[in-house]
Amino acid sequence: MSPGEGRTIEPGERVRIRIRFAKTGKIRWTSHRDLARMWERAFRRTNLPLAYSSGFSPRPKVSFGLALPTGYESVAEYIDVELVGTVDVATLPFRLSVALPEGVEATAAAVIPATAPSLQEEVTACTWRWAAVPSDGAEPVTYDELAARVGRTLAASELLVTRSRKGAEQTDDIRPGIISLNIEGPSGPSGNTEGPAGPSDSDGFWLTGELACRPRSIRPSEVILALGPGLEERHPRRLHQWIWRDGARTEPLVIEGLAGTIGARHAEVRAS
Repeated sequence: MSPGEGRTIEPGERVRIRIRFAKTGKIRWTSHRDLARMWERAFRRTNLPLAYSSGFSPRPKVSFGLALPTGYESVAEYIDVELVGTVDVATLPFRLSVALPEGVEATAAAVIPATAPSLQEEVTACTWRWAAVPSDGAEPVTYDELAARVGRTLAASELLVTRSRKGAEQTDDIRPGIISLNIEGPSGPSGNTEGPAGPSDSDGFWLTGELACRPRSIRPSEVILALGPGLEERHPRRLHQWIWRDGARTEPLVIEGLAGTIGARHAEVRAS
């Protein structure tokens, strides 16, 4: 599904638009609810012709994809919005980015079929990148030791991880949800090609993993627990979300030339 270059919504035409966006930097600490409010304000500032639900209390027809955990970055977030009126889809990402706060940037938009499944229904897995660094007081883990831990993790038939959910302890087997796991390289300044790693991460390594979203979403923090003691997660970033369509794996919105990174920053003054 490619961005609709030059596609203009005609007056009275009702269409569904999918927008891909990034959430990086300090704004990663905002909640999903606050992020939704930012988008509502951006839609108002750009005067988008939103379609509304019927009934006593009409609401804009806007739906988000998978919620991003607070504190996590992403260059692959999605939002679907239904519009009715005249809109140039090709310029929509630029217009929205100017109206959004620094750290949230729309990177692509396209018209999708009105009957397309929701993102919540379609996305089956995500690709993540994060740094595995020594926890406080722990000795650094060498590459060979970390590689051995990764190997044991992938070879395991069961990986029980306990987490707190709604005030209660819950233990789950996360092994079926780890589709792939790889070591990229050192996470310190010399090995940092992207992301905010600094000198304090010089004893760690970048990991990438494809983690399932069903029957529940697996997080990088849970993979760190499964890798054993002495490690903690830093700088987690979602790079891709994956769906299956017509027997092939693809992203909800394909962006040629973007390759999972943020495009050029707009020079205009951003919304506060």
